[in-house]
Amino acid sequence: MSKDSNLLDQVFCARLTDASIPAEVITGIFSNISSIYLFHHQFLLPELQTRITQEWSCNPRIGDILQKLAPFLKMYGEYVKNFDRAMELVSTWTQRSAQFKSVVQNIQKQDVCGNLTLQHHMLEPVQRIPRYELLLKDYLKKLPAGAADRKDAENALELISTAANHSNAAIRKMEKMHKLLEVYEKLGGEEDIVNPANEFIKEGHLKKMSAKNGTAQDRYLYLFNNMVLYCVPKLRLMGQKFSVRERIDIAGMEVQENVKQNVPHTFTIIGKQRSLELQARTAEEKDDWIKVIRATIEKHKQKSETFKAFNISCSRDDEHTPDTPGPSSSMSTCEIDGAPHERKSSKKREKERETCKGCSETFHFTKRKHHCKNCGAAVCGKCSKVSESKNIRMCKQCSELLQGAEGTAGGSTEPKKKLEKQLSVAQSSQRTGKQTSTQVSLVVTSVT
Repeated sequence: MSKDSNLLDQVFCARLTDASIPAEVITGIFSNISSIYLFHHQFLLPELQTRITQEWSCNPRIGDILQKLAPFLKMYGEYVKNFDRAMELVSTWTQRSAQFKSVVQNIQKQDVCGNLTLQHHMLEPVQRIPRYELLLKDYLKKLPAGAADRKDAENALELISTAANHSNAAIRKMEKMHKLLEVYEKLGGEEDIVNPANEFIKEGHLKKMSAKNGTAQDRYLYLFNNMVLYCVPKLRLMGQKFSVRERIDIAGMEVQENVKQNVPHTFTIIGKQRSLELQARTAEEKDDWIKVIRATIEKHKQKSETFKAFNISCSRDDEHTPDTPGPSSSMSTCEIDGAPHERKSSKKREKERETCKGCSETFHFTKRKHHCKNCGAAVCGKCSKVSESKNIRMCKQCSELLQGAEGTAGGSTEPKKKLEKQLSVAQSSQRTGKQTSTQVSLVVTSVT
């Protein structure tokens, strides 16, 4: 581990810094590899080496050291979390920066790299924690039940196993990416398949049955989570290569099992782009292809349905989102004249803002738009009145309500005072942009 972290920190990182690659890019790629290197170089490895080479005869144990230092292994968590972003940065800067690409390639040619890529060496710190986990498991298997080191070793294993779970997830992602790169190279770099959304599932040789004369031709199939690549083998001196004849989407695909006496082990793939009648070498191989392809189709359907349901849910939420935030945004209905009114869609609200509440005519240059100071409705001059007592413009409905309150039976001034107070609050709130449907409901229901 010390060698790998030293290579990343002291060679790759240092050379790229000297080449004036931006500091934020180098940090984004190598994360906290310097801290990891120092931890191993100055603490973990020296202590283990001293214990094994100098102290083992009188103190044969390593569990106490690993338990003591296990909490520091959390620094690997930061490196693992950044791993996907680091891979993306390496890929992006290799394509966009000739200087970056040149420095990395020159280092990879050196003996110290062992003909391995930067990405491979970046994976080493991620693999380190699972290796410590395996080491401790093997150590505990061989440790006697009553050994003094058992308890410390078990505690250390528990701490390290937690960190190993995160590392294993990153390793699986990297292995998938390596497989995509391998397929990409076999296809001569012609297909854009190196994408985190693509997942390799199965590959293999099959025979393609000709519809014209029934002859069988050698073909090669790559199955991914979202497509099938139908390929023709190419003769090459250096490794097997293929050229893609057709890319067939998994969406809308069907698989049919063929039963033919003269041509055994055949099945048909029916896709949007084209259909293929294929022949496997054995019945088991045929069944396996059919099973895997059908499972891939079903999984793709489930993901598509989940995505559609999510989009529909989001669309409904958008339609019911209030125009302006505030207390009224949490209300699904409001009371007007004692009747519940559902919240309207954004298009309907926009239309209502452009037309008069009273006569429903569209506002224009000569037909000016006013707002009722009580309920906030858009009204024209003919459909609104100016209250003489309050000197504010209101729609006819609110104006009539105010007049009704002023003429309440028995000459009592309480309803009038109460309504005027609510109108005053509503008017003040509207000036500060805080008019709510709750206030409208209070004003209207108080006089009904």
